[in-house]
Amino acid sequence: MIKRMLLMIVAVAVIVGGMLGFKFMNAMGMKKYLSTQPAPTQTVSTIKAAMQDWQGDLQAVGTLRAINGADLSSEVSGIVETLSFESGGDVDQGAVLVRLRDEDEVAQLHALEAAAALAQITCDRDAKQIKGQAVSQATIDADTAALNSAKAQVAAQQAIVEKKTIRAPFKGRLGIRQIDIGQFLNAGTTIVTLQQLDPIYVDFNLPEQNLPQISVGQKVTARADALSGSSFEGEISAINAKIDEATRNISVRAMFKNPDAKLLPGMFARVSVAVGEPQKKLTLPLTAITFNPYGNTVYIVSKDDKGALTARQTFVTLGATRGDQAAVLEGLKEGDEVVTTGQLKLRNGTPVVVNNEIQPTSDQNPKPEDK
Repeated sequence: MIKRMLLMIVAVAVIVGGMLGFKFMNAMGMKKYLSTQPAPTQTVSTIKAAMQDWQGDLQAVGTLRAINGADLSSEVSGIVETLSFESGGDVDQGAVLVRLRDEDEVAQLHALEAAAALAQITCDRDAKQIKGQAVSQATIDADTAALNSAKAQVAAQQAIVEKKTIRAPFKGRLGIRQIDIGQFLNAGTTIVTLQQLDPIYVDFNLPEQNLPQISVGQKVTARADALSGSSFEGEISAINAKIDEATRNISVRAMFKNPDAKLLPGMFARVSVAVGEPQKKLTLPLTAITFNPYGNTVYIVSKDDKGALTARQTFVTLGATRGDQAAVLEGLKEGDEVVTTGQLKLRNGTPVVVNNEIQPTSDQNPKPEDK
């Protein structure tokens, strides 16, 4: 019985060993076959690594702010009698926007003016009589005080009457009106917003270590995402006098011309501050670079011993980036032909065919289309 079991075990081991040996021989044969087969030719696009002017800059995000902006309201209460503006319209400084009903205030003003006129007459008459000593100096002093008080009341009432008319404090563009004719308007209620749009400010923050690199008058470029990335040129107009203790940032304000009023207060903007002099740097489009945890690589196309084009992988050290471009510090030299698309199909020594009919973007200031 034991002898029979041993024979069965030996038989099974022989069969299994034969199967594994057969698979091993097949695998080795296939590996040898594949190693003797040339790699298939791959189609790629390429670009020549070239030196370009590279302007150093500081990047930040900011918010647009009107050079003058206010939510207009009335200092006094009253019934809205007339509206002299349209929502979204442009107005000049001093233009009448709203008139409140003022009949009672005007009538009271006339009464105070009449009292002031009487006080003036009394004062003038007593001034003549004092020469004949018909009145005392005390009477003259009392008349003068009464006259001054009456004039002050007239001036105060005149100010109240004038406050019944709301005017534009500066030239700008109106927003959407918040009141209607016939409405009772409480003091302090917002009537409409008024914004002066040209020029316009962009407020942004930079780390405190960048403070030595910025100064008033320095060139600034801003891009607004709301306007499909359109760029605008301006300059720094003010730098805050203190560092924020919580964030260790310095607040900076730049001024931009805005004649078409495309930029509006509250918009988000990406800000770039040019620093230093432009330098020559070797650049590549970002699509040419394969980013890996162990290092960044590119494929260089060159001719082998037989004159065929092949791809060779090499490590590169990158510097700053701008838009679709990156600066290459080490690993390439000017004139190297670098693969821009098709890297995933390549390995060292892969034969390639170059087709540059379609090239990826390599713009230092890309403007994405809103589709």
